[in-house]
Amino acid sequence: PQQQPQPQQVYSTCTGRKKALCIGINYIGHPQALRGCINDARHVHDFLIKRWGYKDEDIVMLTDDSKNPRQRPTRANIIDAMRWLVKDARTNDSLFFHYSGHGGQTRDLDGDELDGYDEVIYPMDFQRSGHLTDDVMHRILVKSLPRGCRLTALFDCCHSGTVLDMPYIYRSDGKLKGLQINERTRLQKATNADVITWSGSKDGQTSADTFAGGVAVGAMSYAFITALTAKPNQSYQELLKAVRKILYDKYSQKPQLSSSHHIDTNLRFVM
Repeated sequence: PQQQPQPQQVYSTCTGRKKALCIGINYIGHPQALRGCINDARHVHDFLIKRWGYKDEDIVMLTDDSKNPRQRPTRANIIDAMRWLVKDARTNDSLFFHYSGHGGQTRDLDGDELDGYDEVIYPMDFQRSGHLTDDVMHRILVKSLPRGCRLTALFDCCHSGTVLDMPYIYRSDGKLKGLQINERTRLQKATNADVITWSGSKDGQTSADTFAGGVAVGAMSYAFITALTAKPNQSYQELLKAVRKILYDKYSQKPQLSSSHHIDTNLRFVM
């Protein structure tokens, strides 16, 4: 069979329209309730507005304490909001997706995962409506993006290392760890977009629900905001090191940086 041509990668300048979706689920009333996820979503919302030029009217918030049924993180609402985020996206736009809540793994049914498991997130109504797999999220959030459109995704949940099925994962020295998906899948999931994923832990690791300054927060959301607030101008490699350093003393989790195309990790991180 003929070799598929690889899509040309294009870095986004992140100078176009900015939109964001922030999801925080505490699973109120559930035996495995979390404490910090709604706070995480609010902190990321504020951080994007104060530090990165996002506007409140271009950010959708889904939290399970919302009184508005459309702003609650049900499976249907999350899918609708993901579609809103990528709708009418253009080259050099900057989209931001944040999820803080439970994550997990389920047996991979289509053979795209090297470890045999798909990564999943859990909507507030997962017991009734089910989870959302990385395959579904990739199809909605990544596949529809045009060339050179940035999507920055921040996942603060367990088993999140490859949650958007990004093929390239980086070590803190900026070097590639090697491909995380097989070649057939890499071709299927190839994209012209500029997708960067920051995740709270490797697949197979749990993420911490911690107290920082007396407020319950997800450790990864806290570290990401703290590192970029202290030093907004950092390379990808510097930011990965800074986030890992903040978490290193207290937690076993090792934050991951992954991408849709091979990135020069010495470049400045923008969003």
